[in-house]
Amino acid sequence: MSLLNQVISLRGAAHCRRSTVSCQAGKGEVARIAVLGASGYTGAEVVRLTALHPHMKVTALTGDKQAGKRFSEVFPHLLTAVDVPKLVKIDDLDFSNIDAAFCCLPHATTQEIIKKLPRDLKVVDLSADFRLRDPALYKEWYGGEHAAVDLQKEAVYGLTELFREQVKTARLVANPGCYPTCSQLPLYPLVKLGLISTEDLIIDAKSGVSGAGRSAKEANLYCEVAEGINSYAVGKHRHMPEIEQGLSEASGKDVRVSFTPHLINMSRGMQTTSYVKMAPGVTAEDLRLALAKFYEGETFVRVLEKDVIPHTRHVRGSNFCMMNVFPDRLPGRAVVVSVIDNLVKGASGQALQNLNLMLGFPETTGLMQLAMFP
Repeated sequence: MSLLNQVISLRGAAHCRRSTVSCQAGKGEVARIAVLGASGYTGAEVVRLTALHPHMKVTALTGDKQAGKRFSEVFPHLLTAVDVPKLVKIDDLDFSNIDAAFCCLPHATTQEIIKKLPRDLKVVDLSADFRLRDPALYKEWYGGEHAAVDLQKEAVYGLTELFREQVKTARLVANPGCYPTCSQLPLYPLVKLGLISTEDLIIDAKSGVSGAGRSAKEANLYCEVAEGINSYAVGKHRHMPEIEQGLSEASGKDVRVSFTPHLINMSRGMQTTSYVKMAPGVTAEDLRLALAKFYEGETFVRVLEKDVIPHTRHVRGSNFCMMNVFPDRLPGRAVVVSVIDNLVKGASGQALQNLNLMLGFPETTGLMQLAMFP
């Protein structure tokens, strides 16, 4: 089978084109949305994005430490968001008037909350609690027993462009991590097509400081991050098993990667630079063309023209992923570069993309903001 036919066959088996049907609740109706853990960066991004969504209305915001405050007191830049409710404690929230929820709570906390939610509620979870399918793997990397194993089995992994059809029918979607999104979008198809080796796979990743969350931490103070760059969680970052889980599924066998994240002195943005060994006879241009064909027609994933280098500033504030492939100086190897905004495509934007599908809205609704530059 030719490379082109392989790509066409893979796309047909993996996912279909974007849905354009109206909301399941009825055309023109508005879904009532709760944002759980709205006082963090991902919660704020959900509110920002849904503010322009014609079929969703945020009717509940929780933030136990900020309960009673207007949302604009916590995030002044969202002062102009219309009809945003005050923050309340999650225990005081009446879910009978909620159609769907974004869960922006920390891992471990999330599973305890979600297992108590009404079963008819659509949920997109932005924590790590439901991303790993193996409870033993979750315990190994997150340091505790999973408290909602049945839900862990039910959850659909929401890397939208790869698992669109499963997301459409899901009740609970595990939104991917930022690094796994940026890494897997280019690597998953290349592994699935057998165009690159799963051995000696190196991922060099860099993120803006917002990826560490909004809570006060010494390592995130201005003097700690300004005018410098540093690696962290070397050889033990919790997104590693998530990346390996996806690439193992693509390969059909266990895959291990060398993954090192770095903190960059910028507020948002993410880049992964992956160093790959190509299959015999395959060139870097073959990889680029395969990715271009695989993502042909996709709104949010863009494979750039030959020799054009992706920049994080070109996706800032948007739900887009830009990628490209370059030949390495070492024979038989290539360099794959991918960039996203870690808070949008790497978190809240992809979450909205998933909930659009779950509720039957056009997938791109509320997400067509162009990148902010300069």
